Amino acid sequence: MAGALNPAITAEFVNLDQGGRVLAEYVWIDGTGITLRSKTKVLNSAPKSVDDLPIWNYDGSSTGQAPGEDSEVLLKPVRIFRDPFRADPNILVLCETYRPLGGGDMEPLKLAEQDLIEQWGITGNNTRADALKIFQTKEVAEQKCWYGLEQEYTLFHEDKVTPLGWPKSGFPGPQGPYYCSAGVGNAFGRDVADAHMKACLYAGITISGLNGEVMPGQWEYQVGPCEGIESGDHAAMARYIMFRVSERFNVHVSFDAKPILGDWNGAGCHTNFSTADMRNPKMKYEYTPESGPYAGKKLTGGFAKIVEGCDKIGAKAAELLHVYGSGNEQRLTGKHETADMSTFNYGVANRGASIRIPRETEGKGYGYLEDRRPSANMDAYVVTSKIAEAVLLA
Repeated sequence: MAGALNPAITAEFVNLDQGGRVLAEYVWIDGTGITLRSKTKVLNSAPKSVDDLPIWNYDGSSTGQAPGEDSEVLLKPVRIFRDPFRADPNILVLCETYRPLGGGDMEPLKLAEQDLIEQWGITGNNTRADALKIFQTKEVAEQKCWYGLEQEYTLFHEDKVTPLGWPKSGFPGPQGPYYCSAGVGNAFGRDVADAHMKACLYAGITISGLNGEVMPGQWEYQVGPCEGIESGDHAAMARYIMFRVSERFNVHVSFDAKPILGDWNGAGCHTNFSTADMRNPKMKYEYTPESGPYAGKKLTGGFAKIVEGCDKIGAKAAELLHVYGSGNEQRLTGKHETADMSTFNYGVANRGASIRIPRETEGKGYGYLEDRRPSANMDAYVVTSKIAEAVLLA
């Protein structure tokens, strides 16, 4: 059943006067660590900043984040976006989740039975609070870490089994004509992808592009460049907006790492990363790697920092992979533009490597790197902060 039962009737109510009041949609990540929930609070006036918004609560026992006998979880507003569904002056409010303590105190929600490593970084915890601590450390903050997240997703019919463009039984033609495609028989779901982009732009999300992906029914949008904690915030709200848009089109959106088994591309969230030193064309620095494609070669400038960053990520390759999202054992096989899980490598323009260094970056001598291992369902707060930690705090 479609999200709008009757769009024509719904439209009759969209522009009704609200009497100066504002609808604030409080949004948070639920116990799955992937899905987002929301509820509406009516405000008497528009907030001037996030500090004007009240802390609210919800039933955590219904979202997998609290037991029934102590079910209350608090919502602390952290960022405001415009609401592309109800339009101005209404707002979307991204929230952190907190557990109430005695005396009016609270602490970031952490589900006692869940651990980052054991859960592949997807926990339903308040991972934003821990990420913010990393981004606020002096060594990280002064480097102004930039991120660009390439969020891949797959659109399914309402049955959640058949991707758009696929026959109800059997398979479409082999991969090849679908990537960045146009035309009937090649592109499936463009209306959803375009509507999502326009909604994100209206909301104020830093979204920088979209494209059709290699598997039919699969698409990608790019969030960034964003700095520090902003990356996770914008990625989380972009996912929420995607759920809402797909609801209106009566399709199911999946962030599974390998939505269709077999000879089909998986879905990732390639994470582009740079520090101020990596981006600096006048950087004075030397680094000679002991291994890899530049082994024994003295590198200089921002590019030296990039290769050193690759080596530092490589030194924690297994640890990081365990917080890069679930399903990578099926996706990272050494096929379909991936490196296998047991291998860490990097190379220029190599989409079969763990980390790709863009050709332009090598040519200019400064720029960024792309970690291609994070899964489509990764927790952006965990991945962005852990990369910064590995490169700048190890």
